[in-house]
Amino acid sequence: MVMTSSQHRGPVGRVAVIVPTYNEAENVEQIVARLRRAVPDADILIADDNSPDGTGEMADKFALTDDHVHVLHRPGKQGLGAAYLAGFGWALDRGYGAVVEMDADGSHDPAELPALLAALEDADLVVGSRWVAGGEVRNWPRSREVLSRGGNAYARVMLGLSVHDATGGYRAYRAATLQDIALHSVRSQGYCFQIDLTLRAARAGKKIVEVPITFTERTAGSSKMSRAIVAEALWKVTEWGLATRLGRLGRGPGQ
Repeated sequence: MVMTSSQHRGPVGRVAVIVPTYNEAENVEQIVARLRRAVPDADILIADDNSPDGTGEMADKFALTDDHVHVLHRPGKQGLGAAYLAGFGWALDRGYGAVVEMDADGSHDPAELPALLAALEDADLVVGSRWVAGGEVRNWPRSREVLSRGGNAYARVMLGLSVHDATGGYRAYRAATLQDIALHSVRSQGYCFQIDLTLRAARAGKKIVEVPITFTERTAGSSKMSRAIVAEALWKVTEWGLATRLGRLGRGPGQ
C-alpha cells in the first residue's frame, strides 16, 4: 500500500526538503525526480533566485502536476543562506515537523535522505557528513578536499565544536531547532551559513548527530563556490572564536 502524507509523517511530522536554485536548469528535473522516489511522502520546495536560465519556470511546471512540489520565487540572486532562510520560514509557517537542506546539483544523494530522517528521531539536527567514518567525497581535486577538511578542523578548534563536517549542506532539522536558534539574526552565507547554524544549535544545547554520506561533485552546471565564500567563512569563524574566548558570545552568533 502506498502511504499518503497524512498516513506517514515520519519521526517528527511532515517533512519539507528545501532545494535552493540559481541556474540549475540542467539539474532540477533530475533532483526532483530522485527525491520523489527516495522520500515520496516529503514535500519539496524549490527556492529559486530568479534564475535567468529558466529554472524557476521549469519548477513551476513540476508543481502543476505534483502537489508535493512547491516553488518559492525570489527576486534575485541573494546567496545560499538567504534562500535557505526564506525556505525555513516557508516551512515553519506551514507546520512542517522536519526541514531538510539539500543542494540541487546532484552532489547530495536523495537515496541517503531516509537515513538522515531516521536519525532525526533521536536528534535535533542531523548533518550528512563527508568527514566521519563511512563518509566519502567523489571527483574532488585534492586541493578542494584539503580546504574542506582544514576549514572544518579550524572551526572545531576555534568554536569548540565536536561536529566534523560543520560546512556540510545536506542536513535535517527538527522544526523546534530552527525555532530556537534566532534565525532572524542570521546574516552569513555559503560555507559560513552552515557553520553559523551548527554553532547556534550547539550553543542552544541541541543534540547534533552526523550520518556518513557520499558527496559527488556536480557533473552539470557550474559551482557557486568562490574565494569570497571561503574568505567569509574564515573571517567569521575567527571572529566568533575570538568573541567566545573574550566572553562576548552568548548562545550563538548574533545572540
